Amino acid sequence: MSTDTDAVGQLKHALEELEVRLERVSAADASERLAALLTEPAIGTTLPFEGVSLPESVTTEPTAAVLADAQTGITPATFAIAEYGTVALESRAAGDEPISVYPEHHIAVVAASDVVPDLAGGFDRLAARFDAGGDSIVFATGRSATADMGDLVHGVHGPGEVTVVVLEDR
Repeated sequence: MSTDTDAVGQLKHALEELEVRLERVSAADASERLAALLTEPAIGTTLPFEGVSLPESVTTEPTAAVLADAQTGITPATFAIAEYGTVALESRAAGDEPISVYPEHHIAVVAASDVVPDLAGGFDRLAARFDAGGDSIVFATGRSATADMGDLVHGVHGPGEVTVVVLEDR
């Protein structure tokens, strides 16, 4: 069993604890699977994975009006930390951060080779990203939740539903 497979299995377990669904898909089938997962209207940012594109129904113009209406947001994850069920999202001018927060359903897409097992692996990836010129990463772990007013409530200040799509390496 490869390290990628072990880390993806660990990520799946951590996400289940957070009530987040993980979908494993080949790059060849990814666009079709993303189309099946989303609810329109949908917004997204370009996916940097060879052979994977957003479904045609997904807009890539993150205006305030489009964000307010969007039911689904699709963004790439730079990497994922399996131990915590965390995805690392770049905060880019393309709008990754608001697209991951405003719609009711966020779909994060990550390559299996970019799933690291633990926080140390996450820090290694983060250091490499900053060394390459990146300057902002947002860590998202599970669905938005708050217990400020008593019982735990999901989706108050972020997506109520999150799906992580793991692209199997080719």
